Amino acid sequence: MATQIKFGTDGWRGIIADDFTFDNVRRVGNAMAHYVDSHEDAGKGLVVGYDTRFASPRAAEIISEVLAASGIAVRLSDDYTPTPALSYAVKNLGAAGGVMITSSHNPFNWNGVKYKAGYGGSGTPAIMKAIEGELDSPRLERKGGSVTVTDFKAPYIAAIKNFVDLKLIQKAGFKFAIDVMYGAGRGVVKDIFADSGIDHLEIRGELNPLFPGINPEPIEPHIAMLQETVIREHCQAGMATDGDADRIGAVAEDGSFVDAHKIYCVILEWLLKRKQWPGEIVRAFNTTRMLDRIAAKYGRKLHECGIGFKYICDLMLERDILIGGEESGGIGITRHLPERDGLLNSLLLANIMAEEEKPLGQLVRDLQKEYGEHHYGRIDLHLSNDVKDEAMRRVQARPGRIGSFGVQKVETLDGVKFFLDAPTYGNGAEAWVLVRASGTEPLLRVYCEAASAELVAQILKETEAFVKAES
Repeated sequence: MATQIKFGTDGWRGIIADDFTFDNVRRVGNAMAHYVDSHEDAGKGLVVGYDTRFASPRAAEIISEVLAASGIAVRLSDDYTPTPALSYAVKNLGAAGGVMITSSHNPFNWNGVKYKAGYGGSGTPAIMKAIEGELDSPRLERKGGSVTVTDFKAPYIAAIKNFVDLKLIQKAGFKFAIDVMYGAGRGVVKDIFADSGIDHLEIRGELNPLFPGINPEPIEPHIAMLQETVIREHCQAGMATDGDADRIGAVAEDGSFVDAHKIYCVILEWLLKRKQWPGEIVRAFNTTRMLDRIAAKYGRKLHECGIGFKYICDLMLERDILIGGEESGGIGITRHLPERDGLLNSLLLANIMAEEEKPLGQLVRDLQKEYGEHHYGRIDLHLSNDVKDEAMRRVQARPGRIGSFGVQKVETLDGVKFFLDAPTYGNGAEAWVLVRASGTEPLLRVYCEAASAELVAQILKETEAFVKAES
């Protein structure tokens, strides 16, 4: 009996050897071949890339062979490839789409297959559904296919270098630590900085598909080595990218973690103040409302969307969007790609520091001073499905209080968000907490923003007690 394969936002992920098998990779490749044959201009061909995970290179070869046997011209990466580089290749080469072997920030024992559409970003839910519908289709066999090994990284690197002033970064004299977390971003920013004479060092750049001691996700606690490195090496900032290099996290000069919310705010403020590029702004439902304040100051329309970059990408394709971002570290600039790009954002942070002549921590402190104190936290509660479902029933009943906090209003765009009666400390952040259940796992996520770190911790603690309380 065939294993069930379920597609998510970008594609399919599974546990290596249990779900992620070469037979299943062939099934997915055949489904993608059927989709392209029916819905796209198959004559444009497909591009295929892979990350540093166990079996990724071989899986990329296998899926390329299946696609070529279906009559499709395939360009296969000649090296480990960041997902944004693969997405750039789709757009740059005018391909019908792209296939990326990766499971992003998942633990070492996972792998997967992402699909990128012809516009250079994640496939829409309709595309994912169409591919999933072809999983049991017979093998598509056509003449004329081929596999050509291709360098995707060089054109991509040239493109992201165009977005920054490397001479200015070099002149500023800052030192940067780069943590690629054993992932596909290895060597990219490092080589750009080395060629430009910018002081830097790269950590965890060796190939190790076990990702020893971490999940390749640029958040605490996984960036502890980067924090230690920044302090020990007297760096003014550290930048981390996840397993396939489409997400970013950062570390300030004092070793403190700079989350994706603050990174997005730093980049947005710079784009509006210095670049003055046109366009609207998008943020996901679980991201900081400091973005709303920045957008309002510069007279830009801000869109709030559901959680998942697919919603941001949809708006990027429909409207004049300057930038969009999400809580998990995915930030995209439309004039580059309708796609997350942790490597581009690493370069942008360095450029902003150089132009403002300030270390990263000072940029964050300046934002807090200008727009009010905004602090953020998240907890992941691993619960049984019964407990998870009961907890969601309780929050969906819109209680008047969460622990000791009164509820002022409720929003339900994606999960249930409570705005709480809590101190804002002048012009600080509104206190809110969002409860959202995973649709695929026995997992409940609780997100919170408030005007102090202590208040965030208290709200998260009391919300956890509320959702776990016996009915």
